[in-house]
Amino acid sequence: MLTNERHEFILNMLAEKQTIKIQDVVDATAASESTIRRDLTELENQQKLERVFGGAVLPDRNLMEQSVSDKSTQHLQEKIRLAKFAATFVQDGDSVYLDAGTTTFQMIPFLKDKDITVVTNGLTHVDSLNEHGITTYLTGGLMKSRTGALVGAQTVQSLQNYRFDRCFLGVNGIHEEYGYTTPDPEEAAVKRLASSLSRKAYVLADHSKYNKVSFAKIMDLAAAVMVVDRMPDDLLAILEKKTTVKVES
Repeated sequence: MLTNERHEFILNMLAEKQTIKIQDVVDATAASESTIRRDLTELENQQKLERVFGGAVLPDRNLMEQSVSDKSTQHLQEKIRLAKFAATFVQDGDSVYLDAGTTTFQMIPFLKDKDITVVTNGLTHVDSLNEHGITTYLTGGLMKSRTGALVGAQTVQSLQNYRFDRCFLGVNGIHEEYGYTTPDPEEAAVKRLASSLSRKAYVLADHSKYNKVSFAKIMDLAAAVMVVDRMPDDLLAILEKKTTVKVES
């Protein structure tokens, strides 16, 4: 198969499946793994796909990191309903990690009557937590100007001083094979650590995050309970084989 024929085959395969694995392309084309890797690199340079670990996905500009103000107005009503649902999992006496993010931010008003302690790396959360009288600890770290999240070595060091009953995380992508992902590896590391320090981890995601893959993997689907606003039955059946899924109704 000539190079241009392989490229066309790869793009057609990607259009059909949304994500592809290098090994699947190798099997289908009988080309070597190194050849397929070069093909994917060339197609990525042409902005026709995005490389991910072990394969490629369709390019999606929405997976580029957006600012808090950009994200806060997107799917707002879905985020509020999802946040209200997620807050029902919190019990009096819980220590809670509340991840930086616009959906986790919407949880705060629904936590105000609970006797809890919150740790957060979200600077945008602090005023609301204070206004609702919730005992709050803020991690240290480097502030990301676009998201208001604290990240880096100081954040990691701070988090290691805590243990949580529950943590609630936001993500940019959910995919049955690639798991939970986000654009920034430093944010991914913070989310992953918070999850490991919690008795129970929850990932909050509205329907726009399904079948999306971003740059940095946080963890596999099985590592957290997935809390979603709505989901097609066929996709729900697939994901329930990977993890516990709670659907807001």
